Amino acid sequence: MSEGARNTRRFLGASSSGAGAGAGGSGSSSASYRSGGIGAAARRATNDVNTGILDENVLALVFRSLNFDPKALCTVSCVSRRLRAVAERVLWRELCISRAPRMVASLTGAAPGRVVGGWPALAKLLLFCCGAAAAAAAVRGHFTGVSRFSKTSGRSFLSRRCRGDLLYVSDPCEHAVPGADDDVGAYRGVFRGFMRSRTRACLVGRQAPLETRVRCPYCGARVWSMVAAGMAPRSACRRLGAYEGRLEYYVCVSGHLHGNCWLARLTSSDGDHDGDDSEDDDDDDASTEGGSDGGPVAP
Repeated sequence: MSEGARNTRRFLGASSSGAGAGAGGSGSSSASYRSGGIGAAARRATNDVNTGILDENVLALVFRSLNFDPKALCTVSCVSRRLRAVAERVLWRELCISRAPRMVASLTGAAPGRVVGGWPALAKLLLFCCGAAAAAAAVRGHFTGVSRFSKTSGRSFLSRRCRGDLLYVSDPCEHAVPGADDDVGAYRGVFRGFMRSRTRACLVGRQAPLETRVRCPYCGARVWSMVAAGMAPRSACRRLGAYEGRLEYYVCVSGHLHGNCWLARLTSSDGDHDGDDSEDDDDDDASTEGGSDGGPVAP
């Protein structure tokens, strides 16, 4: 027998004996697993992942004592992936519920689980004015003190075919522009169930193109220009108190709305008329509870 054949036989023999030992080891391992050895260790390792400060209930209690401060929540979300996951799954949701309970209940139903675009995006929309890029004026984004979101205002932004949709829109955040006689108003809003809404169906049916240079400031998704799509009703200008034709707003594929306009100076009679048109049961306030200007809300 040649040297090569003998080496091949030795190799095959060693492999066979190794396989037998491996099978025996596998059997003992399986027995150990069934008896609770490896399985118990694995379960203990899994249970230890979310203990202490990583426990969702503990974190919720800590941030509830901080009134779900958005800046502290952003800082915690940057510490680790696990904390970021807990924040996105639990803490941002609890912040939204604490700031605007009726609005969140209306958007999600009795048992809030997930929202399109994510809870961090909705929290940012509640607490952060994205500013405006109006003609000859660039208004920076900032935290808002108190924001009033209204379904009544939202109906003014819907065309007649889409009046069955539910849309919350904030009052415009007024910004003075140096050298301009009028103020710039920035506003934002959110649809309920946008994927099944008539507004989205109309945009798709009209084959309205998505904007190439504009993104949603809250979730980063692509947006439609409602003015370019011919779906911005005149009632939106009247509701905002803006000059007709000097308004722009966008809706992203997740159902977030943002826009800006040039605000007309209202007389006292105009203000009295607007007050008579409000409906308190359709409104909800979202407050940062003392949040200061500057800096992003969502990590």
